[in-house]
Amino acid sequence: MVAKLQVALDVVELDRAITIAKESVDGGADWIEVGTPLIKSEGMDAVRALKEQFPKNKIVADMKTMDTGAIEVEMAAKAGANIVAILGVSDNSTISDALMAARKYGVELMVDIINVENPVERSKEIEEIGVDYICVHVGIDQQMVGIDTIDLLEKISKVVNVPLAVGGGLNEDNSPVAISMGADVVIVGGNIIRSANVTESTRKIRKSIDQVNVKKRKRKSLEKETIDLFMQVSTPNISDAMHRARCMKGIRPLYPGIKVVGKAVTVQTFEGDWAKTVEAIDVCKKGEILVIYNGPSISPWGELASHSSKNKGILALVIDGPVRDVEDIIEMRFRVFSSGVVSNAGDPKGFGEINAEITCGGIKVKPGDYIVGDDNGVMVIPKEKGYEIARRAMEVKKNEERVREEIKRGSTLSQVVELYKWEKK
Repeated sequence: MVAKLQVALDVVELDRAITIAKESVDGGADWIEVGTPLIKSEGMDAVRALKEQFPKNKIVADMKTMDTGAIEVEMAAKAGANIVAILGVSDNSTISDALMAARKYGVELMVDIINVENPVERSKEIEEIGVDYICVHVGIDQQMVGIDTIDLLEKISKVVNVPLAVGGGLNEDNSPVAISMGADVVIVGGNIIRSANVTESTRKIRKSIDQVNVKKRKRKSLEKETIDLFMQVSTPNISDAMHRARCMKGIRPLYPGIKVVGKAVTVQTFEGDWAKTVEAIDVCKKGEILVIYNGPSISPWGELASHSSKNKGILALVIDGPVRDVEDIIEMRFRVFSSGVVSNAGDPKGFGEINAEITCGGIKVKPGDYIVGDDNGVMVIPKEKGYEIARRAMEVKKNEERVREEIKRGSTLSQVVELYKWEKK
């Protein structure tokens, strides 16, 4: 079987789905998936419309069925689907009933093992039922917390012979790896449909799976991957990914063009008492960010502390309070986010604490939390949620890139997202 490329249309607007599908087919996509969000939004009309537009391409209806398997397979088949996808967490009776309906109406059955308790054993059971494809699928929410699709595929491909489709975070780089590990169908969603140039993105993935040349796969550490992802997104992307979470109030970059990502070393001090702020420089490691609560009127930080920090490799200072010696700090390009600038400094009295939970700009910060700062402000991401939020922020960015492209083509924002249709009634 020549490897197939399936594009997952996980959007809610039918017109957008058709446009994206045309561009992806131009780039070499074989199968068109009517994604679950689109089916929930537009129903079987989405399947009918895409079959009418693309009669030569296989249409996959991602029904995510858990019950009444025969009825839902019949619905999708009569609407024009060639393959119907149901869930592996369904009872075996549901899968068997769906399979009989698939045979009756001349379509194929794909079973998606997303969220099954034991995916390897369940795959063997599903194969025995006689389905046409097993979909090795790690969902978006699972991807966000670091579960890897390729790792799961490698285990399942060793124990079943049924054709395998694989989906979840696939792109130009890891799709060839999936093929080399036994995938017959590569399913790509966000990395195609949210691209500004869908055709080119599809073409790159098509080429990568047609000319498989897989190097040894080596993942970065989760922390390194998290920081790399945060460097590619903006603080507005992060805020959106955190359900419109607030940035630090009143804390701005000292000069434009600063972008920093690192882990926090925290300092709680009394206004103008610069003893703990300076001692914290000795505590910080290279690449970390010093986060200080001080107070509004007296500075605990200036050129000498900045020079010392830069020499040690400290990435940046974030301070709820003012700094001074700004000309010198800007000249040395030490990265500072502060709530103000004053001339007067305090004295080193020694009160306060290093690496305690603090509140900075109205936001709680714990030692080790991820700090991301840019021209828009400073976001705090709890360390235990860092990778998940970084992945979700990247999805926000990709979605905006696609919307931006559609606006460039002449649509308005309200038209692209069908705002009036989705207003609460």
